[in-house]
Amino acid sequence: MKKMTIFLLVLFLCLTSVLVGCSNTEKVEQTEDGRVVLTALITKHALTQELSKMKWLQEAEERAGVEIKWEEVSADWSQKKGAMLAAGDIPDLIVGPNAITDAEFAKFNGLFEDLTPLIEEHAPNVQTMFEEKPELKALSTQRDGEIFGLPKYQRFWPETATRQFINKQWLESLGLEMPTNWDELYEVLVAFKEEDANGNGDPKDEIPMDFSPTGTTGFGYFQPTVLLGSMGITIGDGSGTGIFVEDGEVKNFLVDERYKELVSFLNKCWEAGLINKEVFTQDYTKYQSVARGDGDTAKVGYTFGWEVTDRFGNTLAPQYESMAPLKVSADSSEELSWSYDYNNLNYGVNLIQMSSQSKNKEAAMKFINELYDPEVSMQVLFGSLGTNISDNGDGTYSVLPPEDKEMDPGTWKWTTTWADNGPMYISDSLELTLGSDMQSVGKQTEPLQQVFESLDKEKDVFPGTFIKYSDEDNNALSLANTEIMNLAMAKYSEWITKGGIDSQWDDYVKELDKIGINKNTEIIQGYYDEYMSNME
Repeated sequence: MKKMTIFLLVLFLCLTSVLVGCSNTEKVEQTEDGRVVLTALITKHALTQELSKMKWLQEAEERAGVEIKWEEVSADWSQKKGAMLAAGDIPDLIVGPNAITDAEFAKFNGLFEDLTPLIEEHAPNVQTMFEEKPELKALSTQRDGEIFGLPKYQRFWPETATRQFINKQWLESLGLEMPTNWDELYEVLVAFKEEDANGNGDPKDEIPMDFSPTGTTGFGYFQPTVLLGSMGITIGDGSGTGIFVEDGEVKNFLVDERYKELVSFLNKCWEAGLINKEVFTQDYTKYQSVARGDGDTAKVGYTFGWEVTDRFGNTLAPQYESMAPLKVSADSSEELSWSYDYNNLNYGVNLIQMSSQSKNKEAAMKFINELYDPEVSMQVLFGSLGTNISDNGDGTYSVLPPEDKEMDPGTWKWTTTWADNGPMYISDSLELTLGSDMQSVGKQTEPLQQVFESLDKEKDVFPGTFIKYSDEDNNALSLANTEIMNLAMAKYSEWITKGGIDSQWDDYVKELDKIGINKNTEIIQGYYDEYMSNME
């Protein structure tokens, strides 16, 4: 009897566990109209409106048969992400540019779904993207063959993110010529400082030179590192940690004598009072607002940015002109270059990924597939049809101007949709007339075109966007880079504002070598060589 009781108890527990297991696997939350409820997190720009206001997104969810409960994150993502990944509790989908990195896929092994079989079964748009652009499949595939995150391709962006602008109205009012080298630029900046260039009667309110905040972890866009092109260095994608390629050899400009020459020039400008005194303390919002001046009175003479209306606003934009690359000096014979950012501007990694714990992976994959429809992707980038984009009725489309006439088109895009931060595939066959800002960007890139036409993109452009490192090497590079950039960025701001680069340079180079800058370069050289051999 006792044995029978134990047997029945065990049988009851087994049946209960089976039933509970069945209940858990079948429990999928649905709306009243039968749509599957998913959870998702998106890292979005601070300007971007609530997702509930995006018509294109609501339509995409409906077509996929899902309703998504969104968590919208515009700040402190790194802190939130660390806690979330450590707890192992993530939503069905995570969206955002490299919101989850390759290194995190490896570190939190098993937390994210390998999308390969789901793509084959439920994502014809993704399959088409991979067939038309094989590099996008390579960009998405880990070294072991899994696909944890899907990419973006936005096609329309130019060769560079950074243009240099000068106030041509100031030049004309002071009788100055457009500078063609660093020496001439210096003389122009001095005149901007001393001669009341904006003509408002206050000779002290002009900022001759300004550039974007550098922070402490590395360089980015809209910074004077683009002037390394005056000495033949082609930086790429902002060259955050200093990596560049020259005639097939991987190098780091942080220990290059040409970088030393650039920093010395910036120190000369600083000591003459030509650089914004808040350049190392202001945030990006302040950087933008200062350039927009006071009404029709400009404040900044020479600076860097994406596009004139984005940088200076609609009122002041006509005062400015984009410039050709500068020579170091009038007698310099160096072949000029510039920052080549096309790959990073048009391609992106890990824009969307799925939790391995999702209860309805098929529904999640169907939603992902919707995002990669070229017409939907167009709206991911520029906004909804009808308000942001016009359907011309003949298979072509046109980006519309902002509804708010006071707003520039770039800000309008970032306000109304996911913009550059979304997963998308803008097919090369899509016929879309761009808005005035993108047309303007193309025109403002013209002074740089001669450089890009002569650039050897195979030997002098580092293809960092497409290189996949092993977990071991990725960790080694990251650890060393943290120390490298801590030292390099501190010295960058110190040498510009206080000087001392000549006396400290040799010790600085030795210290970076000890930290591992040359070892990092050797590791990257191996991957670069492997990538180039695969391209042959």
